Amino acid sequence: MGELKRTTMPFTALVGLDKLKLALVLNGINPQIGGVLISGPKGTGKTTVVRALADLLPDVEIVDDCRFGCNPQTVDFLCNECSAKVAKGEKLKIRLRKMRVVNLPLSTTEDRLIGSMDIERVLQDGIQALRPGILAEAHQNVLYVDEVNLLPDHLVDDLLDAAATKINSIEREGISISHPSDFVLIGTMNPEEGELRPQLLDRFALHVAAGTRHTIEDRMELVRRNLGFEDNPDKFREQWDEDQQILREQITHAKEILNEVTLPESNLRAIAMACDALEVDGVRPDIVISKTAITHAALENRTEVNLEDMKLASQLTLSHRTRRGGLLEPPSSDDIDRAITRAFEVTKKKDRRKSPTEVPAEPDESGGERETRKSGGRFGRQKSFAKFGRQEGKKKKLKE
Repeated sequence: MGELKRTTMPFTALVGLDKLKLALVLNGINPQIGGVLISGPKGTGKTTVVRALADLLPDVEIVDDCRFGCNPQTVDFLCNECSAKVAKGEKLKIRLRKMRVVNLPLSTTEDRLIGSMDIERVLQDGIQALRPGILAEAHQNVLYVDEVNLLPDHLVDDLLDAAATKINSIEREGISISHPSDFVLIGTMNPEEGELRPQLLDRFALHVAAGTRHTIEDRMELVRRNLGFEDNPDKFREQWDEDQQILREQITHAKEILNEVTLPESNLRAIAMACDALEVDGVRPDIVISKTAITHAALENRTEVNLEDMKLASQLTLSHRTRRGGLLEPPSSDDIDRAITRAFEVTKKKDRRKSPTEVPAEPDESGGERETRKSGGRFGRQKSFAKFGRQEGKKKKLKE
């Protein structure tokens, strides 16, 4: 049986949620960003906006008749069947298809997620027969996990492995099969229902908290559009066709100029300094901020990243990041803006130092120099700056 086609509310007709819609559009332009985690209470439109994204997703190239939707441009990242054809000198047939949103239900079994072996066929025909799972369907698509914080641990482990390596491996009865599984991971969660494992939390490149702070006028307009859509979905969608097409063209143009956008060395230094000052764990945040800032510049039809791009990218990237090994809470919005702005100002002054984390001494009131301060919280925690590697910032509360 084929999947039932849902009639979804047009993306541009959704009231509010501007930051969330922008994060999803950026991932549509550049899937290499790595996905979005959407947190918020029930009834805030988290699932609706993700389903509405499907109508705007661009086309991708795939190998015709490939069970895994291999990208013909990545010759070193093909499934066994496509690789065998290339080895024989066969030319891969290429066709375009639209990216789609693949749903991962909470009731999914492990075999349905990663795929299963047709052992009977293996024994009879002596071939490796694979029944593709959801991770195969998700290749070059969006993988959507609703209530991701409630996903069973054994499925989380499989998801983490595929997200980290972009390869799905299946091993059954001494037989092993692998295929590419490169997807944009989008998850929604209600924080009231439980927290997310740190390993999975880190795999979401961007994070948006969907709130309920609508004005009275926004709430009224939201109800009007909902009633109009339910009364006549086709007519409602026709009314928003023009706005939808404009956004599609904007996304298409951004994809075309994405490779032309440059990230100046001084801006890259500012990103590194801000992440170090905020003491975020790992270097993945630096990479995600850079990719997101470049993509936002392309969306704005610019070919160079500026401070506003970096501030937006930092807000989306750092609001859920663990810091100092999980001992500090994620940075606040003000902390993030202050850190990236201060770092940007320092780099614009061409203030050279041995490393981007070295903070020069500042003059005291008498004209002399205060003691040298080292990295960690230099720009991030108001007046709670670090001295000699220490920071007196807000610590994460430990569970009793």
